[in-house]
This record gives sequence, C-alpha cells and structure tokens, in this order.
Amino acid sequence: MRAILAALLISLPWLAACSRDAATPDEAGAAADAVRMPSVTVTGDDSGVDELNWRPPAVALVPGDAADAHRRAARALSEGRLFDGPDDAIPLYLALQRLDAGDARAKTGLGRSLDRLLDQGAQVMRHAEERTEALRRARQIAAVARTVAPADPAVVAYLARVDEADQLTRLNVASERALREGTLGENGGGALAGFREVLKWKPGQPRAMQGLAAVESAMIRRAEEAALASDFDTTRLWLDHAAKVREDAQTVADARVRVEAIRMARIAELRDAGVRDMATPLGLKEARVKLAEVLRIAEPGNRVAADFRQRIDLATHYGLFRPGQAFTDALHHGGRGPAMVVVPHGGFSMGAGEDEKDAADAEKPAHYVRFDRGFAMARYPVTVGEFRRFVEATQYRPRATRRGHSIVYDERSGNFVRRSGVDWRSDYTGQPASDDMPVLHVSVYDAEAYAEWLAGQTGHGYRLPSEAEYEYALRAGRQGRYPWGSGQPPRGVANLTGGNDRSPSGRTWNNAFVGYGDGYWGPAPVGRFRTNAFGLKDLDGNTSEWVADCWHASYRRAPADGAAWFNPGCRSRVVRGGSWASSPAQARAAWRSSSDSDMTNARVGFRVVRGI
Repeated sequence: MRAILAALLISLPWLAACSRDAATPDEAGAAADAVRMPSVTVTGDDSGVDELNWRPPAVALVPGDAADAHRRAARALSEGRLFDGPDDAIPLYLALQRLDAGDARAKTGLGRSLDRLLDQGAQVMRHAEERTEALRRARQIAAVARTVAPADPAVVAYLARVDEADQLTRLNVASERALREGTLGENGGGALAGFREVLKWKPGQPRAMQGLAAVESAMIRRAEEAALASDFDTTRLWLDHAAKVREDAQTVADARVRVEAIRMARIAELRDAGVRDMATPLGLKEARVKLAEVLRIAEPGNRVAADFRQRIDLATHYGLFRPGQAFTDALHHGGRGPAMVVVPHGGFSMGAGEDEKDAADAEKPAHYVRFDRGFAMARYPVTVGEFRRFVEATQYRPRATRRGHSIVYDERSGNFVRRSGVDWRSDYTGQPASDDMPVLHVSVYDAEAYAEWLAGQTGHGYRLPSEAEYEYALRAGRQGRYPWGSGQPPRGVANLTGGNDRSPSGRTWNNAFVGYGDGYWGPAPVGRFRTNAFGLKDLDGNTSEWVADCWHASYRRAPADGAAWFNPGCRSRVVRGGSWASSPAQARAAWRSSSDSDMTNARVGFRVVRGI
C-alpha cells in the first residue's frame, strides 16, 4: 500500500517544490491550459476525472471593471464562495491577474482564497474516507488547488491526503464488494484481507473496522445457517473463523450461545416429533430414527437426548388402552394430572365445505385427515387450580404476570379492555377466579410450558393438541355445521352466546343463538355442560383454546396424518373452538382464528393431549 501511494505521488508532476505564493497569471494560465489536456488524476480512478480537472469559469474583464471585480471577489471570499461560479473569489482573482499581471491585491486575494480553500478541504477530509460525497468534494477542492498553486507545499500535502483517502476508499470499496459477493477470505484473500490491509496502513480506520465487523457477522450468519441445517461441524468451523477476525469481540461468544440454543431447539424438535411418532402404530421405528439424529448432534450427557432415549425404551413396553378410557397420570411430586380420555382412531373431513355459510378461506379446502392410532385428550380445559400447581412447583412467571396486564370484559362499557394487575389467577372480568374455572389470560408459550412440566412430572408426552386433533375431538364423529350438527344448539349443550343470556347489569348479546340460554354470561366452571360422543366437555363454548399449529392462511399442503403444522419461529398460532363470547359463526366446528403467540385475554384457555 505504501509503495503504491509513494509511486503515485512521485509520478505526479505538480509535486515539485516551490514558494507559498499563489500562481502568477502566466502560471495560472498554464495550469488552466494543462487541465484541457488528458491529465493524471489524484486517484487513477476514471470516475473521478471530472472532479480532478478544474477549468476556471469564464470571467470577462476590461480595465474599467477591476475595481468592481475586486469588491465582488472580496465579498465572495468573505462568504466562502471560492470556485463554483464565475462570481466566486478564485475565478475573479485569476481574471484580475490576467487583466493586470502586477495586481498585488489580486495576488494577495488569491493567496487568501487558497488558504480558505485548503481550510474547506481540511473540513471535508474529516469524512472523506466514510462518505462518498465528502471524498468527491475533496477531489474538487484538490483540482482547484492544483490549478491555482500546484507546487505550493500545503497544496502538495493536501493532494497527498486526498490521494491516500482515495486509495483507502478504493480498497474499502473492493473489500465491501467482495463481502457482498460472499468472498469473505476465511482462507486468505477476500474481504478480510482487504480490510486488514487498510488497517495496516491506517490503524483504527472506521470504515475498515466496520468492514471487519461485517465479515465477522457474515461468518456468524453462515455458522447459524449451518446450525439451522443441523450441520454443527460446519457451524463450529465458521465460528472458529469468526473468532479470528476480531479477537477481543464478544459477538462470537454470543453467537456460540445462540448456536447452542439452536442445537437444543433442534433436539427438542426431534424429541417432540419422536413423541408424536410414538402415538402411531408404526411410529416407534421413525422415533428411533429421530433419536439417532438427536444423538448425532447432541453433546455428550445431553439431558433431553437421555430423556428421549428413555421415552422410546418405555414406549416399547407400553400397555394398551381402549377407546373412551378415562385415566390420570401420577405426578412425580405427588397428586394426579388432568383427567384424560382416550380418543379413538379414525378419520374425518377437516375444514369447511365450499358452500358452508360464514366459512372463511382460511377454513378451506376441506381435506381428509386420518389418525391411525388414538390419543388421549384432557376431558376439560386446564383449570386455575391445575395451572396454580404448575406455577407454584416451578415458580414460572406467565406472560400476563410479567407484562402486568391482560384483556378483560368490562361490564360498564360492554367491551373488552386492557386492565392492569390481571393474569392467570383472574376471571373474565379481572377478579380472582376460583380453582374450578378454566384458566384464562395465558399465552401459547404459557400453555406449552405447562404441558412440558406435565410431561416431566409424568414421564409421558403431554403437549398441546394439534389443530386436526382438536377439530376431530370437537366433531366427535359428526360432520355438521356445528359440533352438535346443524341448526340451533340443543338445551345445555355448551356455554354459548344465547339470546336469553343476561349480563350482571342486564346486557344482552347483539349476535347470538336466538332462544338459547345457558345461565352463564362469562365462563362457567369446567364440566357443567354435556359430554360429547368421545367423552369430552367444553370443546365448543366456555373458552376458545390454543393449539400447537402455526397459522397458515389455508389448508393447502396441510398434514394429512393429524400432526401439528408447525414452523420453527412462527409468531402467529391457531385458536380453535368458540367461547362464551363468540358469535354463532365462531361456534362452527370448522372455525379457526389466528392470534399472536404472546396474546392473553378473557376468552382463550387450553387443554392438553398425550400419546398412548
């Protein structure tokens, strides 16, 4: 780099030593003539030719114009207008010198203008290595200075600074281009070598330092992409490369933490998929394949891998259930888990038909789903008391507790409003809820945390139901518009919005099942309404419920085996089943809604399922 700069400086004819005075008219004229010829640029960059060749704007003066020209030149100098137009200081002083080569005032004014010009140059040079426009202006000033006083030591020094900035910029630009093209230089050359060359010449140069950070970031990104593809050998290689870019940076250490989180998430994903596999007749073989992948990517002694291996060993000798069988699992720390009911295997048409009234596009197309093996589903939604046991055992802080508020029903306005101090312990109005009420004000992450705790307590694969499992259990062998079939709901079938319902202050529903009443305005204690054909309660009405699926705008390409349709990192999840405040259209068996994963309110709860 130093050699390149030195050679370039030596090659330029205007670097010969001379006096500090500005050029004489003849010298200035010669310089003006020189810029008419193909010239050597400061940088050698063809894109900068226009900036590095300055032709003084034409100024026509006759002897009688001198006094006025001096006044105009002095005013332009005082205002900092130096060279851009014919009425600026330098063009005027050059014209005055051409008019009278002995004009001492013009010579002095030109010298002052040159000083001012170099001051301006010094100002723009502060940013020339980072900002394109600043470098362009610096080049323009260099061209003017070279025309006015090519041999002036201060001009020579300024031109050298511009040249250095230009060379460093060109090297930075080339390195940035290599970075954009993906040539990082992990094995030599590329963007990394270019930025390091800049810093060797000028330590701490901000643009090059930013370039190094960008190279490091790109290497980390490749490491994370490899991790997402479960290629952790490549991940480790890229992180090792990144660690050598800026040895004192914390970013690589942080990336290693994120990569480990990706590894653990992948292990958990494989574990969960394996648990789902074990709920199918031939799924044990697939689960063992997933276990092999877990063992490949897991570090020695990984607890999840060991647990997964144990689950498969247990599943090999697991006893048989029968359809409709009710049971509870023992909890490790004492007590029993939720009441579970075995849902029989079978198939059904999921979603809404093309001509179904009130059906949305998101509920279509209707598609056949088959469960080759049954599964166990909680008879009721998880209650406040059941969720309390989880919170007290784990000290878990649900979303609404951490956030400090949730959405409740406001009797005074008849609307749903945000209220502080509301969480899972609260009812639909924000008041304390009894233990037999369905838990509300929980996010899908809270629901999944409960299921994971339950799995750990029991040794069985508790989880949120898939969307297909929920609708299958909701319909319970029926294919009508509503879970009970078509038309008006039978008496006592569910906690729905009925025309006969009244709020504590006497409010009624604007959109409800005409003539229906269930005795509740808000949620009811679990299990107060009819049991469906599968032995389950409150699947439609009382509360809507979280399911495991990510939101998709239609059922195109949806799984046909009943598994959850889940994309890692998705933020929108599916809510199924009507609630105590749902319209008749939302009580349909095919109804589904999208909600942000962090959403909590007075209408949504959840229940769990487990494989058998």
